[in-house]
Amino acid sequence: MILFPAIDLKDGQCVRLKLGDMNQATVFNDSPAAQAKLFEDQGFEYLHVVDLNGAFAGESVNGAAVEAIIGAVKFPVQLGGGIRTMAHIDAWLSRGISRVILGTIAVRDPALVREAAKAFPGQIAVGIDARAGMVAVEGWAETSELSVIELAKRFEGAGVAAIIYTDIDRDGILAGINWEATLKLAEATAIPVIASGGLASMADIATLADPKYRALEGAISGRALYDGRIDSREALALLKAAA
Repeated sequence: MILFPAIDLKDGQCVRLKLGDMNQATVFNDSPAAQAKLFEDQGFEYLHVVDLNGAFAGESVNGAAVEAIIGAVKFPVQLGGGIRTMAHIDAWLSRGISRVILGTIAVRDPALVREAAKAFPGQIAVGIDARAGMVAVEGWAETSELSVIELAKRFEGAGVAAIIYTDIDRDGILAGINWEATLKLAEATAIPVIASGGLASMADIATLADPKYRALEGAISGRALYDGRIDSREALALLKAAA
């Protein structure tokens, strides 16, 4: 069970949004690279990074901040936000990103995702962001007519390394993970699922450690780590003991 600390990038800074709203951003660190190093020093083994501006623009916007992060840490980094082409994917993997997350393009061009998963085994994840059970795209600005499970099933057997499932209605407000929907997705697909959106407290970490949720690859934590609601060392120890 992997606990991924999250760094969301907006205008070169480390921020957290409320309910995916770019106008409701709280800045937590002016130096994303320093924040990444802090997470590494705390004992985390994998970092989750999202280029928020890039998700809206459809191309990398915070590339300099991402490269600074890669240069500052040794643990693997997964990156999402604005990665829409094979050239984007190849460029980031060649620069040292361990895994790229494809979100909007998974809806718009699923064939590209399957092609990428074949070309880069173990390095392609699909980001499924949902509002009321329906998949959202373009930096969560648009809601599609696809259900979460319907989209996930498009990639069965394609070699996708993981699905990162975010409940937008809980993201950034410390409302707790949507355990029911996350487990339902994990049980509906053979692709490992990572929970995201709303991780709020050590009680959520205890839930993650429950054998019932061993189907999950892990969970992503953002605001709760920055606010100190989750003690990083205690959380990592609890998950390690449950392994």
